Amino acid sequence: MADDERVENAEQIHPSDFSWKLWPVVPLYPYGKRRTIRQEVVKDTIWTFDQLQGIFYVVVPIRMTVVKLEGGGLLVYAPVAPTPECIRLVNELVAEHGDVKYIILPTISGLEHKVFVGPFARFFPNARVFVAPKQWSFPLNLPLSWLGLPSKRTQVLPEDSSKVPFADEFDYAILGPIELGPGRFAEVAFFHRRSHTLLITDSVISIPEDPPAIVQLDPYPLLFHAKDKASDIVPDNQANRRKGWQRVSLFALYFRPSVLEVIAWDRVFRDALKAPERSKKAYFGLFPFKWYPDWKRSFDALRGNGRLFVAPILQTLILNRAPRETINWANKVASWDFQWIIPCHFDSPIKAAPQQFRQAFSFLENQSAVNVGLFSSNSFPLPEEDFKLLRDIDAGLNKFGIVPPAKEKL
Repeated sequence: MADDERVENAEQIHPSDFSWKLWPVVPLYPYGKRRTIRQEVVKDTIWTFDQLQGIFYVVVPIRMTVVKLEGGGLLVYAPVAPTPECIRLVNELVAEHGDVKYIILPTISGLEHKVFVGPFARFFPNARVFVAPKQWSFPLNLPLSWLGLPSKRTQVLPEDSSKVPFADEFDYAILGPIELGPGRFAEVAFFHRRSHTLLITDSVISIPEDPPAIVQLDPYPLLFHAKDKASDIVPDNQANRRKGWQRVSLFALYFRPSVLEVIAWDRVFRDALKAPERSKKAYFGLFPFKWYPDWKRSFDALRGNGRLFVAPILQTLILNRAPRETINWANKVASWDFQWIIPCHFDSPIKAAPQQFRQAFSFLENQSAVNVGLFSSNSFPLPEEDFKLLRDIDAGLNKFGIVPPAKEKL
């Protein structure tokens, strides 16, 4: 990666440049106003575009990656909201490196990724759109053209990665689809050979100690979650931003970790009367959370010194439905000689070796097999007590036959 990594476009620009008018389709915070940060991560070759998304101020980055092709032009992996600011930043690259040639939708279920592809593609009418196989939508399973993808230039990624026009620069591997009852999960990992960079969507992540730059453009969500009680006034400083970010990460990945108590609503309403801010922005002073004094131990275990891991919801509700298929996919990805990983969420870029990627999936294997295998590790296991809510959700979905049961570890 380039030594002179830098965050671009940090200066103040007109608020209309952040406009995303289709936000009601997937109504996630920050709704109709989305900032974009472009970062050059491989000099003159790869750029990331970070935006923000979340629910109830649980905000995390969502990321698009743009790769310069050797013959000129650009490949776009997992588009984000095509706001005026975002398109201007892409067009700056187009002016220097050539038009957008290929747009990749690397997932089938994530509406937070799929919703942007059609609108983004309309700004680049010469680009061909490639999508992961077995697309579906909820609550109605609609044709891709009904979801805004251009029918005449959209095609499904073939299983054989040598059959695509960018095969001389990229390998890819398709995980899934994994059947989940009412829906399916899939992900396509892309490997850019020249830069030794792996592009992934949701399968693995790494958590930074401090909040990413895109989250700090508006620190209000961080300061909201840095509170210990409704009556707190939290100064805006780096320590409180870090505290808020670490709690946000726990919320985002566990929903309710063991170090969090949900307060009874009668007390929540009483406490709201003491809140210094009772505006709509502050949820009228409602703060139904109480963090135990040792909450940070849960974050430290989650972060694991920045190691790669699979998000708890994928471990508990999705990938354990197809352990053999997942391990086979992870083995294929780990056969590539990448040195960097760019996920669509949380930290990026991540300095990592193929063995570290493969080890992230060891939760699907019996410990004895992991210890004697090629990918034995001193990884940081996630605390079982933090999985309680996710285990309860899993049990409920199984009880009513909504999703298939998990399969045994390998």
